[in-house]
Amino acid sequence: MGTLEWVAASIPAVMWVGLLLTPWRPWSTRERIEADPQAGSVDLSEITVLIPARNEADVIGLTLAGLQLQGHGLQMIVVDDQSSDATAQIAASFPNTRVVGGEPLPEGWAGKLWALEQGKSHVRTPMTLLLDADIQLQPGLLPALLVQKRNDNRQFVSLMADLRRTSFWDRLLLPAFVYYFKLIYPFSLSNSSFRHVAAAAGGCILVDTEALQRAGAFVSLRNALIDDCTLARQVKNAGYRTWLGLSRGVVSLRPYGDLRSIHDMVARSAFTQLGYSTAVLLIVTILFIFAYGVPFILLGSPETWRLGLLALIAMMLSYLPMLRYYGMRLTWALLLPLSALLYIGMTWSSAIRYWRGVRSRWKDRTYST
Repeated sequence: MGTLEWVAASIPAVMWVGLLLTPWRPWSTRERIEADPQAGSVDLSEITVLIPARNEADVIGLTLAGLQLQGHGLQMIVVDDQSSDATAQIAASFPNTRVVGGEPLPEGWAGKLWALEQGKSHVRTPMTLLLDADIQLQPGLLPALLVQKRNDNRQFVSLMADLRRTSFWDRLLLPAFVYYFKLIYPFSLSNSSFRHVAAAAGGCILVDTEALQRAGAFVSLRNALIDDCTLARQVKNAGYRTWLGLSRGVVSLRPYGDLRSIHDMVARSAFTQLGYSTAVLLIVTILFIFAYGVPFILLGSPETWRLGLLALIAMMLSYLPMLRYYGMRLTWALLLPLSALLYIGMTWSSAIRYWRGVRSRWKDRTYST
């Protein structure tokens, strides 16, 4: 084997071993906050929960019931975004909950951000909890999040929700979704003063109301499809400190279950994540081929099988902390290459949608290019 071929064969092993050795450890689960059920009754009167909701009758009751258990004094605002079901009626039945009827979506706005923009004018407290309508907080989670925010002197803290895993496709793809998100946005870098990486999980964000205003939310990001990371970047650029972590106490009530549902969730923003750049899409595809495909090719050669095996072992080791955190069998790491194949396929599907004139499709709304 020539020098050039040996260098090419070494690329996958260098990629995966290098990932394990990076000082910011994007594969780890060390950034986390769990619910504290022993917190007792905590005064939460400084927080208003702002929930955008569109046709969420199936889950809004569970979301609001979870908030009732967090402490006393918590105020809740539900912005009913033109729902055609009983979302507003269910929300109005809960104490300390105000339902704001949403106006029709103006041109140039994403639906969620327009709902939040309408709701923010009703917030009178120093802190705002931005919560998706399908997110249930376990008892003691919000007090624990508040303690993290105060002790670490952060103005913006968010938590990645625990996605439901009820089927083969859920178990195959949803932990990998969080895994890839952490690779793209290493939490330790995002949580540092490093300005070039800023990330958040939009399902659960506790933020100083003043920071929201100074960052220009939500008008300044009205058309953003990846609104959480865009908001985190603007808050960070405004001079505030952000923090992002994992939690099993922030539970997504959204059922996926099949490949199509997960595809729709990923494809609505995957090409947006790449900046709608065909060149970047091709680069990412080549990287995936080297990272996940080439190691199997190397296994078939007596000269390179050790390099292929090293790459595969390092790859699976990088995935084990995520599987362990979510209580899954570690043998799922063997299927990470299959997950990668499906994710790159969904990214191409997202790009094809864009090239056909559809930037995103969500909640019965289509956002054109």
